[in-house]
Amino acid sequence: MIDKLKKLTKTKSFHICMIMVIIVAILFIVGMLVLRYNVEGETNMPFELSKIAIISSQEGIDDGQTDTRWSFNVHQANDIYLYIDKNENYDKTEVIQSVNIDNIQVEADNTENIKLYKPDAQEEKVIFKYKDEDIVENIEYTGDIESDLKNLKISNQGGIVAFRCSNNDVANYKSNDEEINHNDLLKKCNIANENLQIKLSFYLTIKLESGKEYQAEIKLELPTGNVVENGNASTEITDLDNIIFKRIHN
Repeated sequence: MIDKLKKLTKTKSFHICMIMVIIVAILFIVGMLVLRYNVEGETNMPFELSKIAIISSQEGIDDGQTDTRWSFNVHQANDIYLYIDKNENYDKTEVIQSVNIDNIQVEADNTENIKLYKPDAQEEKVIFKYKDEDIVENIEYTGDIESDLKNLKISNQGGIVAFRCSNNDVANYKSNDEEINHNDLLKKCNIANENLQIKLSFYLTIKLESGKEYQAEIKLELPTGNVVENGNASTEITDLDNIIFKRIHN
């Protein structure tokens, strides 16, 4: 029996079979690693997305009509803040070069009215304004010594980036009342919360000075809460297990 095994191991067909087994084993291991990476992504990034905060609100913008005391185009805004923190368990020094928000996709009943705004650089009292020059298709925050939302800068050791997704011209409201509460405008216009629904997706890319780039797709459903009844609503998303970052460079 032993002699037969020795003869078998010396045959060409046996060697071919062993090579095939080794190749299959290697392919299986590589396949499992690729599958795991696709599911888990990067598990030890130098910077991490730690939280997403969403503030949904409503506002009436004067449309210039003078036939009534008040005449507003009613907008429903969703301000999105992305918190990027340094990973204290990462044992190397890295510096943020830029953070990009792009490939923005919107699903809604009236996509033509959905506008994206960067923070306004001129206004001191508020972060966002409904200015045409602030409408964007993508946003880049550059790394700097300190964060500065107004000038699209993020601290090179982590900070916050933000943008507004607004459902403009949801309704027009006219009134001769002495005072107007903007938090009641959607309700007064008989707008249902389900008519405001937006499915928003975009890519968040963190670029480092070392050349490394990490990217993840983020999907959000807007507005948060019942903005019609409550006037405004906010939420913080800290369970981010479904957001998978992958290295796309170096």
